[in-house]
Amino acid sequence: MSRIKGWPLTFALAAVFALCVGPFYWLAIAATHSNSDIFSWPPKFYPGGHLLDNLATLESSIGLGRVLGNTVLVAAVQSVIAIVVSLLAGYAFAKFDFRGKNVFFVLLLSTLVIPSGVTIIPIFEMMNDLGLIDSYSSLILPNLSVPFGIFLMRQSLLAVPDELLDAARVDGAGELRVLWRVVVPVMRPALAALAVFLFLGAWNDFLWPLIALRTPEMYTLPVALASLQSVAKTDYGQVMMGTAISSLPMMILFLVLQRQFISGLLAGATKG
Repeated sequence: MSRIKGWPLTFALAAVFALCVGPFYWLAIAATHSNSDIFSWPPKFYPGGHLLDNLATLESSIGLGRVLGNTVLVAAVQSVIAIVVSLLAGYAFAKFDFRGKNVFFVLLLSTLVIPSGVTIIPIFEMMNDLGLIDSYSSLILPNLSVPFGIFLMRQSLLAVPDELLDAARVDGAGELRVLWRVVVPVMRPALAALAVFLFLGAWNDFLWPLIALRTPEMYTLPVALASLQSVAKTDYGQVMMGTAISSLPMMILFLVLQRQFISGLLAGATKG
């Protein structure tokens, strides 16, 4: 009788699983079919024989290797520097007292409610005046300070005992050494969560690279994939292939860091 009562929950969980995994399965399957096979009826839910053809067509259309290199470079450099900036700013807000500290923190939090589209024109004018449009710098520089990252680091650092830091200072360690030797090892879950968050945002960023880049050689993967779509005809086989390739690194990164990601977010959310 207890097994029968558990069936509705099992079916509900199976339905949720299918809704979550189904689109990714269809994406992987469609990447192996031709354009006509994707829209055939009944749908083909098994792998096709056009995997290498779609990959070759994608490479010839957008220069897949170059585009992937651009995306990895921008996402990695931007994420690493933004993590360092967020950690240093969060450390200052959490462990130091200075005039206007609360005011600055409130102003920082207030920027979270400003839509990103509002800042695009001022940032573009700034990058254009500096002569950085259509360069890696135009993609990296505007995103080095992330208010959410600073907030997450500050909340997580509040949980680090001040006595632990004072003991390191008494032993003669400077602030940077205290940060590196004491704080960073304790902050690994929060840093992993922030790394996933920042890398995902940089990897999938579309609007700003679309505006800041002018030559196909500088395109990142989202912009390059968007260029495959046209009014006359779109080869959805190579679009699906590109989308699958774009999704794969983030899936792997999240699976590797999922435990640290979840625990880091929970730590940042529960510490006041």
